[in-house]
Amino acid sequence: MEDVLDVYKRPYDPACPVVGLDETNRQLIEETRKAIPAQPGQPKRTDYEYRRHGVVNLFMMFEPLAAQRHVKVTDRRTRKDWAECVRDLVDVHYPEAEKIVLVQDNLNTHSVGSLYEAFPPEEAHRLAEKLEIHHTPKHGSWLNMAEIEIGILSRQCLSQYIPEKAKMAAEVQAWERNRNHANATVDWQFTTADARVRLKRLYPAIDE
Repeated sequence: MEDVLDVYKRPYDPACPVVGLDETNRQLIEETRKAIPAQPGQPKRTDYEYRRHGVVNLFMMFEPLAAQRHVKVTDRRTRKDWAECVRDLVDVHYPEAEKIVLVQDNLNTHSVGSLYEAFPPEEAHRLAEKLEIHHTPKHGSWLNMAEIEIGILSRQCLSQYIPEKAKMAAEVQAWERNRNHANATVDWQFTTADARVRLKRLYPAIDE
């Protein structure tokens, strides 16, 4: 926990951006009957019957100090999908960065080993050399600001029925574009000093 909190204290450095990476999944759902629009004295009426069209995964890449985020919609959440997301991070979103400081949880797919499963050794090594990885502790995924950003995405964009992957990608890209343009970010206030007081129960007791 303190390792991640120390990372968040670093000043903004475009050569070494601090980026949170997290993922979530969403069902693709189609309405079977169109909703009846609201009218004077009558609220909008929606039928709760729907048709499922599978599940998609969303990778959230969020750099809070630059107020920028990028969302990648994939069919699955395998090691290869994570590796492809990291390659996008390195080659598409931060090609000029010397090192990407990556904050993520301890999911078993979130490891350098996944790069070697997805790519030839030379490519996996190239990508791994661009990363400085910091894992949130077990049950501590709330320390990843990308998880907060996923919550905002869910409320602002994903509460509606979306029937297909292409539509999901279009909706998410529009949300991403608008939020980046607005320079919206997370104002992180929790520090190591706060943790040692508010989460004192999690620290070992030392007999003096």
